[in-house]
Amino acid sequence: MATYNRAKYIMESIKSIQDQTFKNWECIIIDDGGADDTEEILEPLLNEDKRFKYLKRTSKYKKGLPGSRNYGLDEAKGDYIIFFDDDDIVHPQNIEICVNELTNNLDLYFCHYQKQSFKGNFNYNQLSEISNFRYYLTDNNIVAKIIKNTVPMASCTVLWRKECFSNLYFNEKLQFAEEWECFQRILCEYWHGIVLDCVLYFNRKHSDSNTGEYWKGNQLRMKSKINAAKLIITNLEMKNKWTPELIKYFSWLSVQLNSYELFSHLINQSSLSSAQRLKEKLRYNFSPLIKLVLRIKKRLS
Repeated sequence: MATYNRAKYIMESIKSIQDQTFKNWECIIIDDGGADDTEEILEPLLNEDKRFKYLKRTSKYKKGLPGSRNYGLDEAKGDYIIFFDDDDIVHPQNIEICVNELTNNLDLYFCHYQKQSFKGNFNYNQLSEISNFRYYLTDNNIVAKIIKNTVPMASCTVLWRKECFSNLYFNEKLQFAEEWECFQRILCEYWHGIVLDCVLYFNRKHSDSNTGEYWKGNQLRMKSKINAAKLIITNLEMKNKWTPELIKYFSWLSVQLNSYELFSHLINQSSLSSAQRLKEKLRYNFSPLIKLVLRIKKRLS
């Protein structure tokens, strides 16, 4: 759990971890250099429950969420890795259900589940017992689905086998979309997992989150999204994972982000054919007209 100036919320999140039905875990809290009284608030807990470990990010790791998580990865001793945020609520059966799935299916590398957003005070009546749920096993198409967000995978909605992070870390140069970039690298190698159709996590919505800042047009977050997309394009090229749908996706993403830098990086990949380059150039150049037509069709439908 990375934390930064969340003294107001962190104990509620911690309590939801303490309430897990699965008891054999460690929770490493990495403070990213906050200036509030988080440490003082946590002190009684740290003395009472030795499963919690509080560390301040060292200079070895760059300030920010990726650096804090990388520090946690280096300190983790368990067989599985899961990232929780410092202001959210974890369903009490979260770890139990996920660990059971991976224990009973040794060929699976991750367990992905659903999350539900909330604002203000959390309604604890939502934490009903889960006994049955639908699921499906993933194939190598999961890489494209995660990249395109047709299967949303946040850092807080997946439990990984620790081996997935062998010599693999979050990119500390990114200040947004770092999990998107990191997870597609993992899934290019470890794509066989399970997706559960049940809510095991509740995330608090507020405007000062990284995601909130991105949707408000924060330039730092926007630039980081572009850089993350370029890194993914480079990795897809290196791993020979290109599909027509992914080429189209990144072409449209460059339009949405108004980034010729990203578009240029895409069409300069050596594995793209001349025909593919021409097709995407036409799509990019005519994108204003295409978007206008789509808006008109939406209004008429």
